[in-house]
Amino acid sequence: MKKQNFYGFTIEKLKSFLEENNYKGFNADQIFKWVYEKKVTNPEEMTNISKPLRKFISDIFEFENLELVTRQIADDSTQKFLFKLIDEHVIETVLMRYDYGLSLCITSQVGCSMGCTFCASGLITKHRNLNIYELVNQIISVQNIIEEKITHIVVMGTGEPFDNYDNVMDFIRIINYKHGLQIGARHISVSTCGIVPKIYDYAREPIKTNLAISLHASNNELRSRIMKINKVYPLEDLIKAVKDYTEISGRRVTFEYILLKGINDDIKYANELSDLIRGINAYVNLIPYNPVNEFVYKKTDPIKAQKFYKQLEKRGINATLRRELGTDIDAACGQLRLKNN
Repeated sequence: MKKQNFYGFTIEKLKSFLEENNYKGFNADQIFKWVYEKKVTNPEEMTNISKPLRKFISDIFEFENLELVTRQIADDSTQKFLFKLIDEHVIETVLMRYDYGLSLCITSQVGCSMGCTFCASGLITKHRNLNIYELVNQIISVQNIIEEKITHIVVMGTGEPFDNYDNVMDFIRIINYKHGLQIGARHISVSTCGIVPKIYDYAREPIKTNLAISLHASNNELRSRIMKINKVYPLEDLIKAVKDYTEISGRRVTFEYILLKGINDDIKYANELSDLIRGINAYVNLIPYNPVNEFVYKKTDPIKAQKFYKQLEKRGINATLRRELGTDIDAACGQLRLKNN
């Protein structure tokens, strides 16, 4: 029998699995504590469970981590990890160090089918969704390498998380669980380019994690030009869903806005953006563009970026202008993977 990767089981699934095999459901919590809290993956060391159950765990489960291919470390301490999966595909995971802790950017798919015209992730089309254990294992593997605890998770790497919705939600259940990786809901953020039906679903999830919207444009004409998802779910539908999310969840939403030179960085777009999101419990995260050789887009001049930011503030919109990270390594999402294909 082919072994199953333990990191793909939520506590609920593990309880059901044990009960189906004539073991007690409460053993699931004991096993979770050994694996996630004590970092014990040898069943023989799990001393408070029976010998038959230890043998069962050994026969059924594997606890393999991802294979590290490449690790890049930037001058600002940002780190990129390229991991190989069991089917030889490779994925990126990015570690960012902040004053408040260590934030890990998780990849959710092998490639991406969303087709955003400025994103390196989309240069390699989607091959498949990541399994639950491949999502969890990005955290486990990085923690094992750096020997530090990850405190914050952003599912903003390669792929569209809401195109892999069920696996991403099980991933969140595992990392948020009190005997799992114990990462608080307020420290978990998921980004979507705008799959509207899933935003409604996400608003009603029991675990109230954070939502980020990859917006990048303030009107339908421009957004449809640079993000094809907008042709399916235009801004009016997206904004309606976002309002539903903030009302149901009680959480503030983040609008991600990459500044593209001569494309979306004029003051008139700052004014349009202000009008578009006014009244929503939200803030705008302005992001300097990391150039990709395959694309013609350029980074907005820092002075112009500041003017855009100041105009949002002037019009009463909460905004941040994100500092540039990892510029001396393959900074843009998907670049390191692209180089190794």
